[in-house]
Amino acid sequence: TPEPYRNAAVRQNDYAEINNPPSHRADLERKRQAARCMDCGTPFCQTHTGCPVNNLIPEFNDLVFRDQWKDAIERLHATNNFPEFTGRVCPAPCEKAGCVAGLVEDPVTIKNIEYAIVARAWDEGWITPFKVENRTGKTVAVVGSGPAGL
Repeated sequence: TPEPYRNAAVRQNDYAEINNPPSHRADLERKRQAARCMDCGTPFCQTHTGCPVNNLIPEFNDLVFRDQWKDAIERLHATNNFPEFTGRVCPAPCEKAGCVAGLVEDPVTIKNIEYAIVARAWDEGWITPFKVENRTGKTVAVVGSGPAGL
C-alpha cells in the first residue's frame, strides 16, 4: 500500500510536504514493490494509458531493486525534467490504468518509488541546477500554471 499522507488537521497549520518523508524502514517494502514490477510482461504503465511524461518506470524500478539509486535518478531525468514536482503532484495513472500487477492485487506503488528516488537524490546532492554555458539574452513567457508550464 502507498505511504499515507500526513494528517490533514496537522497539514492545515503548516506549509510542509503532504507526504511523510520516505522512511528507511520502508526501504524493504519499496524493494518488494520494485520486484513486483519486474514480474510484469507488458508494461502498460509506459503507454498512452499510463505515464503521461513517458517515464521509464520498469527501468527505474529495477535500479531501485538493485540499490542503484543514482542511476535511478538519472533514468528518471532521461524522460522527465522535473521529477521533483511530478513525483508529488501526479495522480499516478500508471498505477490505476497501466499497472498489470494491479489486475490481480494492488498495483505497484510507482508514485511512492518515484518520490523516494527524488528524496534520496536531494539528500545525496545528486540534483543540482543546470547552468547553461552561453546565455542568448532571449526571454520566454510561461503561459499557465499546470504541468505544461513547467
